[in-house]
Amino acid sequence: MARAGYFPDVGTEAERRAVWSSRLAAPTGGVTVLAEDDGRGLAGFVHVILDEDAEWGRLVENLHVAYCRRRTGIGTALLARAGRGAAERAAHPAAHLRVLEQNTAAQQFYRACGGERRDKALLPPGGVRSRLNGSPFGLRIAWPDVSVLARLR
Repeated sequence: MARAGYFPDVGTEAERRAVWSSRLAAPTGGVTVLAEDDGRGLAGFVHVILDEDAEWGRLVENLHVAYCRRRTGIGTALLARAGRGAAERAAHPAAHLRVLEQNTAAQQFYRACGGERRDKALLPPGGVRSRLNGSPFGLRIAWPDVSVLARLR
């Protein structure tokens, strides 16, 4: 089932700030990894919610890389670091995420990182859905064993 949490731009800027302030202040239920751009700012980040789903395991809720830094290995390095952190702290062996059906570049990236497409679900109203024509679908990409992510180079 798709939830608003799969696409974090749902809500106002104030709501997003509150969510991220809480996550970064008390990271007990997740793993967040930041990639800095040689002291010039943030190049990317990933956030994983540990044991989010009884069947699918950890949720890779956010993975973002600055547009100018894409295809440089940052996304792969972020997934690997998050995979190692999640493997140490979560009970369930699997991980998953949702990606927009239209985002074929991201789907290719996740497949190259060992992810497998599992299902398709209509996204909830608001956020991404309100900015696109029609009813966008999110595809679930899954890793049955998070150690695949931990071994990425």
